Amino acid sequence: MIAFTREVPRSLAECELTHVERTPIDVDAARAEHDAYENALHTLGCEVRRLASPDDQPDAVFIEDAAVVLDELAIVTRPGAESRRGETAVVAGALEGLRPLARIAAPGTLDGGDVLRIGQRIYVGVGGRTNESGVEQLRAIVAPHGYTVKAVAVRGALHLKTAVTQISNDLVLVNPEWVDDTSFDGMGALPVHPSEPFGANALLVGDRLVHGAQYERTRRRLEAVNLRVVAVPMRELAKAEAGVTCCSILVKP
Repeated sequence: MIAFTREVPRSLAECELTHVERTPIDVDAARAEHDAYENALHTLGCEVRRLASPDDQPDAVFIEDAAVVLDELAIVTRPGAESRRGETAVVAGALEGLRPLARIAAPGTLDGGDVLRIGQRIYVGVGGRTNESGVEQLRAIVAPHGYTVKAVAVRGALHLKTAVTQISNDLVLVNPEWVDDTSFDGMGALPVHPSEPFGANALLVGDRLVHGAQYERTRRRLEAVNLRVVAVPMRELAKAEAGVTCCSILVKP
C-alpha cells in the first residue's frame, strides 16, 4: 500500500475551521505528531510518500480532501472551501500514472473527508463542504465501475468521516449525534464514548486501526470487540479540526 502524505506547513494555525474554536497550535509539536503518524503507517507496511506543502496552503497536510482513490480510478475533488482548491494540483500529479483521473467540476464541491467507501457502496456526507452537485457528479463518475452512491446527512461535524469510519468488514465507529448510525447498509455500529465526540475517526489499514491516542475511552471500546488499535498522538492536529484519515491517501499499487 502506498500512503501519500503532505508535510505540515508553518502556516497550519491559519487553517480553515468550522466546528471548533481557534486555539494556538504548536506547529513543531504538530510536525512531531505527523512524523509519528507516518511512522505508524510505515510500520503497518505502507510505503509513505510525503509531498511538499507550501505555506500559502495551511490545510494542505489534510491531503485526504484532495482526491478519492478507488481501485479503478481516482477522482480529483473540488474542495468546499475556496481557499483549499489550489491543493489538488500536487495531489493529482502524484496520482497520475497510478490511476486514470476524473475531476469534480463547478458548481460541484466535494471533500474527500466526506467520502466513505465500504466495498462497492460509497457514502457521501452532505451539509458542510460537499454539495448535491458534487454528489451527483461522483455518482456519474463511479456508476460505470459498479459503485452505488448514497448521500448521508451530517450535522454538527465538518465531514462525514469526522462522524463515522469503517473499522472492520461489518462494523463502523460512529458518533450518533452527528450522523444516523442506521444509514450504513448491513453494517453494525459501535458508538464512541459520549465524552469523546471526535473519537469516531479511525483509519483501517489491513486488520489494524490507526486512532487518535487522546480518545482513550473510545479505544477501550474498540479493544473490547477485539480490534487491534495503533494509537498515534493527534492533539495539536486535532486543533485544526483534523483526524487520522485526513492526513493520508492510501493507494493500492
